Amino acid sequence: MPVSKKRIIVAAAYGLTSAFAMGTYVAPAMAATSTSTFQVTATVAASCQISTTNLAFGAYTGAATTATSTISVTCTSTTLYNVGLNAGTATGATVTTRQMTGSANANALLNYALYRDSAHTLNWGNTVGTDTMSGSGSGAVQSLTVYGQIPASQIVAPGSYTDTITATITY
Repeated sequence: MPVSKKRIIVAAAYGLTSAFAMGTYVAPAMAATSTSTFQVTATVAASCQISTTNLAFGAYTGAATTATSTISVTCTSTTLYNVGLNAGTATGATVTTRQMTGSANANALLNYALYRDSAHTLNWGNTVGTDTMSGSGSGAVQSLTVYGQIPASQIVAPGSYTDTITATITY
């Protein structure tokens, strides 16, 4: 008498069940594990870089003359900074009364001023918290504009006049 498919399946299932019951089933081998952790650290120091462009007034004709310059500041993110401008190189110059010196005559002086605003009302000096430009670094270049002005009605000898300003960033 032929055996039906149903009986084979039942028999096979019974055989597996018997194997489990008799303890002959062998489970796959399991690997043992162990873990450990470690810290990952880094230190980022506050840093800033500064660069400048020249301020060129051009020809002074006796009328008030203005010009601008750009200071580029790059500081690490959230680093607070102050940018100050010194008095320049002329003898007797101050941050409120800067002077360019004549190239033909060292005694020839042309007064000028540097400001933090386009209205020419906020002097740009070098006392942190008083007359400097402050900001907070973003990691990207930040541009600061220096507004220069030569006052009107100065009587000076003809020639070229120059000064050198040092921009300092404090952070």
